[in-house]
Amino acid sequence: MTKVLVSDPIDQAGIDILSQVAHVDVRTGLSESDLLATVADYDALMVRSGTQVTDAVIHAAPRLKIIGRAGVGVDNVDVSAATRQGVLVVNSPEGNTIAAAEHALAMMLAITRNIPQAHASTMAGNWDRKRYVGNELYKKSLGVVGLGKIGAHVAKIAQALGMVVLAHDPFISNERAQKLQVRLVGLEALFEEADYVTLHIPCTNETANLVGEQLLKRMKPTARLINCARGGVVDETALVNALRNNTIAGAALDVYASEPLPEGSPLLSLGENLILTPHLGASTAEAQAGVAIDVAEQIRDVLLGLPARSAVNIPGLSPELMEELRAHLTLAEYLGHCISQLAGGNVQELEVRMQGELAAQPSQPLVTASLKGLLSMALGERINYVNAGLEAKGRGIKVLEVKDAASRDYSGGSLQLICRSSSGLHSLTGAVFAGDELRITSVDGFPISVPPSNHMLFTRHRDMPGIIGRLGSLLGEHNVNIASMQVGRRIMRGDAVMVLSVDDPIPESVLEDIIAIDGIREAHTVSL
Repeated sequence: MTKVLVSDPIDQAGIDILSQVAHVDVRTGLSESDLLATVADYDALMVRSGTQVTDAVIHAAPRLKIIGRAGVGVDNVDVSAATRQGVLVVNSPEGNTIAAAEHALAMMLAITRNIPQAHASTMAGNWDRKRYVGNELYKKSLGVVGLGKIGAHVAKIAQALGMVVLAHDPFISNERAQKLQVRLVGLEALFEEADYVTLHIPCTNETANLVGEQLLKRMKPTARLINCARGGVVDETALVNALRNNTIAGAALDVYASEPLPEGSPLLSLGENLILTPHLGASTAEAQAGVAIDVAEQIRDVLLGLPARSAVNIPGLSPELMEELRAHLTLAEYLGHCISQLAGGNVQELEVRMQGELAAQPSQPLVTASLKGLLSMALGERINYVNAGLEAKGRGIKVLEVKDAASRDYSGGSLQLICRSSSGLHSLTGAVFAGDELRITSVDGFPISVPPSNHMLFTRHRDMPGIIGRLGSLLGEHNVNIASMQVGRRIMRGDAVMVLSVDDPIPESVLEDIIAIDGIREAHTVSL
């Protein structure tokens, strides 16, 4: 029985989706030792930010295929360890976008209009209108550090409020910045010019304590800092000093270097120029349901043998590209799986050719999908998008990537796999037609047009009368029903290929009889 462990609280909608394909156990609040003792029985693990999925946890789970993090970051998952074990790690990169962006904007409004302080004062029986005079955001400058999906949405709303937006992101092109109507500047220039600085970056070795004493000194004394991204990107000691010394006017934090915020933290000793919230960026009903549904759907798909759309440990496969290439990735797996059975002997080399319009797409995802299909017969469920490249390299399989934009055989392009093995060379070409219909369009250079099916027979034979009839009679004698048949040839009375789709697997003894038919040079059964 397929089993999924949910070790952090998630929305019921996510659990309902997982229950469609697996038995789901919800066990929240497990200690590390309890998790280590429990996880071995599960095929999938779904977490939020509470569970720490360490190297030890991953090694304790030999059945584990996928770890789903219901949220944007994967800080609490050892992605490197998962990759080494061939375990897929997925998240929900867009599920929190609106909630996190809106919280950053809410914090900016709260700190500029003194809303929490005025509320507390009013609840205490005071009426201090003069004390809580604030500022307007209109015509102020906002500096956005990190122009990903959340940062871009913050920029969009800030512009609607009449703010001027400048941004720093070394991975954003000028064209993208122009489309967002923001001005790209250096980090130091941003801190010097902006009236408000909002952070939307992950915490990495490069960004740890990025906002420290030097950058804070560059800010205007009237400027304010907002961090709803990740704890650790702001040097909290430097920020406390900047607020105490009035180096900057204020700050609003939702995330911290250590969470929950430790008792006795210097941040708790500051006055009204600081607003703190307990990591609420993603805490909306809509976001909680959204990330749970998103990640649960991906876990469901992987358990059903389908690719995930937001895997963080598959090189070059973004959610947008995943959606665009979904049909071609499935085609690549089919072709890889099929050609491994045609090749027979030990595979030595796989050439992946992207032809026509497909040549304009990134090659790595299609190569990975082809290798996954190629090795699936040998490795079964152990092979996936994460470890396919590593497994091929470990087996000494040489992988070649070729892009041939000049080939214009089909609208949308075609994919060709050429496999060299100890038993010879075989090639398969396929294409995706309207409505995401997959078709094999050539076998060993012979033109055909057949959709992949569960059980197929491929033959190479002399183009001569009687062969098709004898083959059909032989299969009929063994109660093998033919669903469809295609014959491809290049010249009359030369060699030809025949592809049959059959309802049931063809026994090995029948295959031997097929090969014995006069004129048939070789025959291969393929099961998908």
